[in-house]
This record gives sequence, C-alpha cells and structure tokens, in this order.
Amino acid sequence: MSALTADDRAKFESDRQRNCLALGRDQSAFDQAAAALTTADKHSYAYLWSWWGLPIIQMPADIMATQEVVFATKPTVIIETGVARGGSLVFMASLLQLLGRGKVIGIDIDIRPHNRDSIERHPMSHRIELIQGSSTDPSVLEQVRRLIGPEDSVMVVLDSDHSKSHVLAELRAYGPLVTKDQYMIVADTLLGQIDADKTPEKRSKIWRPGDEPFAAVKDYLGESDRFETDLVLNGKLIFASSPGGYLRCRG
Repeated sequence: MSALTADDRAKFESDRQRNCLALGRDQSAFDQAAAALTTADKHSYAYLWSWWGLPIIQMPADIMATQEVVFATKPTVIIETGVARGGSLVFMASLLQLLGRGKVIGIDIDIRPHNRDSIERHPMSHRIELIQGSSTDPSVLEQVRRLIGPEDSVMVVLDSDHSKSHVLAELRAYGPLVTKDQYMIVADTLLGQIDADKTPEKRSKIWRPGDEPFAAVKDYLGESDRFETDLVLNGKLIFASSPGGYLRCRG
C-alpha cells in the first residue's frame, strides 16, 4: 500500500487531539479570537444564525461542538434550560431524530406564546417537551425527573440566567441527573475569560467577570468530583461562547 493510500485515520485523530490541546494553551490565539467576537458583537453576531428555520442564538463553533458531543455519546434525553426562540431545542431534536431515538426537554421561566407556537408547529416538535417555570424550582425539577426513565442516558445544557448564583444552583440541581460519560454544557463561559470592557453588551442582561457562568463552573468543579473539563473539546473553542463549559461526567 502506498503512502498516499495508507490508512491514516488513527494518525489524523491523534493529530487533531494534539492540535486541540495546543490551541487550548495558546493564549494569544484565544485573545485575538475574543477580540474578533467583541467586534462582531456590535452586529449581534450570535443572533444571526438559525437551525431548520428557527433562530438558534449560538456561535457556530458551539453548535459544531455540541453536535460532536451528541454523536459521540448518543444521549436519549437532553435537558436544556433556556428556550429563547427554540432553535437550539430544534437543533438537538434533529440530531436525536438522526439517531432515531430520544427527546429534548426545554425549560424556561417565560416561554412566550409566539415562540411556543414556532416550536410546537415545527417538524421536530415530536421530540421536544416544554416546561415553563424557573429551572431551579423544585416542582420543575420534579417534572423533569418524571420524564427520565431508569435506562435513559442524560445530557444537560445550561443556557438560561447567566448570573453566577443561578448557574451554580443549576449545576447543583442538574448535575446529579447527568449520567456517566455524558456531558453538562454550560453556556457563555467566555464571559468569565475576557476583560470587563470586552463584555458583550447587545444582550437583555449584561454579566461581568465574576458574576457569570465560568465563575460558577470553577466553584462547582471545586465541590464536585463527578465532572471534569474536556480539554480536547474545549481547547478548540476559541471562536465560541462556551470555552471551558463542556464538562464530562465521570460517573
């Protein structure tokens, strides 16, 4: 077999992982990417994307990373706090549709009628369950638990109120629901890794360093040993909103 036709899949994967880790250590690259995102935010960059017709309000790199997680771990239940306009729910439901199984549970304190209408009319609605209420309300958590079976493989995405106290409360509430080898994804951790004057401001609420999701992640990892940061996956997330927010459940 010639060098051009040799099976190089293992080497390709090894090189990919090595480059992800190296990129994760490259502070200069991270800072330049963060500066570019700050500039793009002047044009509401995160609000420019859609998935199957609904606004997704995510960075493309985070969408790709979440797709990698879902394909690798094949959850049967994905819980997402924060519904917004529904694009993220539809995105994950469409991935489960490709896998031929599973459902997405979307939780929001205010699911507006027009957004509910868009979600419930969507072709992926049969894989989506909506719960209105605070994600940390005990009654909401009980509704979520009732939708999870004993054999389910559970993944969680936290993307609602981004204050440190709320995200930490969500981590404590939903962390126990995540099953071994699945992921808990904490959105907008970039907010804790940039200078305060670089904080995106075209948002309904603004969270400065110290009162944001990354601060909550650091505290939670200090008090729980069930999760670890996926260094390979997080390493390549420089043009992303959630670097450091992809946590793998050890069990």
